[in-house]
Amino acid sequence: MKTIQTACLLSLVGTALFHAPPSLAQSGRSAGDAYYYGGIGAGQSRARIDAGRVASEVIGQGLALSDISRSETDTSYKVFAGYQFNRWFALEAGYFNLGKFDFDASTRPAGSLKGQFKVQGVNLDAVGTWPVTERLSVLGRIGVQYAQTRDSFSSTGAATVRDASPSKKDTNFKYGAGLQYAVSSGFLVRAEAERLRIHDAVGHRNNVDLLSVSLVFPFGRSATAAPRASATPAYAPPLQAQGQPQPMAPMAAPMPAPMQAPQAASPVAPAPALTVSVPPPSRRVSLSAETLFGFDHSDLGEEGKRALETFSREVATTQVDSVVVEGHTDRLGSQSYNQTLSNQRAEVVKSFLIIDGKLDPAKVSAVGKSESTPVTQPGDCVGDKPTPALIACLKRDRRVEIEVKGSR
Repeated sequence: MKTIQTACLLSLVGTALFHAPPSLAQSGRSAGDAYYYGGIGAGQSRARIDAGRVASEVIGQGLALSDISRSETDTSYKVFAGYQFNRWFALEAGYFNLGKFDFDASTRPAGSLKGQFKVQGVNLDAVGTWPVTERLSVLGRIGVQYAQTRDSFSSTGAATVRDASPSKKDTNFKYGAGLQYAVSSGFLVRAEAERLRIHDAVGHRNNVDLLSVSLVFPFGRSATAAPRASATPAYAPPLQAQGQPQPMAPMAAPMPAPMQAPQAASPVAPAPALTVSVPPPSRRVSLSAETLFGFDHSDLGEEGKRALETFSREVATTQVDSVVVEGHTDRLGSQSYNQTLSNQRAEVVKSFLIIDGKLDPAKVSAVGKSESTPVTQPGDCVGDKPTPALIACLKRDRRVEIEVKGSR
């Protein structure tokens, strides 16, 4: 009967949580944050053993315990797998082994009693994630666990044990909290504290506390985001100048006539290579944030690196006076979060231009402008909830702009 109740409880929890994804997936900032993951963890478990109460359950009346020693901590481990529906919510199932706990006591009249408890089981948890920074998040979990406790007792002298190997399977709740740090898009580290309610196999329930560190490995998670359906070119040289038109001579003669070759020295026909490589004194380029980083990320992707390498080659032949990198976000999310994200993106691009682009560090600066200067107009993208349609509509606002001032 207990097994049937456990199966029903697990089914109800699983059904309720699996019906949540359609709405929950839209409540996060990014559809690209959905992924499967697996992990392993290890740590220390601690139980609270009431040896006197346990002894009264397993030996006859008329005996008393003295000189009790306890071993209430042990090494524990766990393995788990889950699905991250969005950056706020995941559903996780796992197996845990909490180790073993012992006590050794003397009795009056003369005798001894030894006991040992081993606990293992499976769990199903709902895991909430609250981002603090781009990489660091706070975790909270609540779930149900189905554990088996196996006891073993031995006695000498006046102490006799009625049942030397009791065992109990029981369903109960568990909860916990911790921190998670994204070392990269494919590797996360967690530190957590959890409490599990366990049946001790002799008629009582006790708490077992677990402190653990876990390694988490996302499957198929990418630094690029899902809402990249529209194709926005990462970089389109030559860059448009501020305050003066770009020379169009290289594009004005697609079919040069052979008979006009002797006239190539005409002063009105500038050389195409020279026209493209020499920029005007001041110009600005805008690069899509999705192309550089992926939605809601600040780790530079391969496509973003190629775009910045192209840009670096374009300015390599000029005398650069200053370069200003501006990070911009859309209006979704809090202002403080967007400010942090825009600062991080601008600094990443600045570092790339200095290290890989070989620009003078004294001439390159970075600034985050959050959502303060959108490209979209107020009526262009309607809504406040981060639906896929609204995220795609606001794509033009998520960008990094680079302004170059120089001379020929």
